[in-house]
Amino acid sequence: MNAIQKLRQLVGEVNKGPASAMQAWPVVTRLLSRMPLDAAEVSRVCEARDAVGLDVLVTRLENPGAAAEPGVDPAVAAVTEEEMKSALRAFNKRLKLGRLADESRLGGRYTSGGRESKIDAILPPDEFAEPVWKALVAAGKLKYTGNGFYAPAD
Repeated sequence: MNAIQKLRQLVGEVNKGPASAMQAWPVVTRLLSRMPLDAAEVSRVCEARDAVGLDVLVTRLENPGAAAEPGVDPAVAAVTEEEMKSALRAFNKRLKLGRLADESRLGGRYTSGGRESKIDAILPPDEFAEPVWKALVAAGKLKYTGNGFYAPAD
């Protein structure tokens, strides 16, 4: 078994669950540091324990001739329209509920103040991975406002 095959096996272990991932990441870090890859990207994936990024790096090692478009993250390109629609629906629900909760806060009296919410960006729902949100930004549906917050594009 060569190093690339071992990395592919470790990708499977990382995706199994937290216990096997905990044991696999040190080996992954050691093997990736010896591969002909961008050191900054390798350290980012290993420090963040990014399973999707690890899969992308191993795929890049397996197919060195198949270069993707420059500037396009392969994980973002792999997001389907169905995932984007579902994520955007969840984002809009979360934003609507956050605004509603902010507007319905009670003040010093028994009724709400009737003021409009000033919430314009939120942290996206956790049930969708980061590449899904980046794909929505690339599609022009959302706008990244910094520090992990996203806002509607309009």
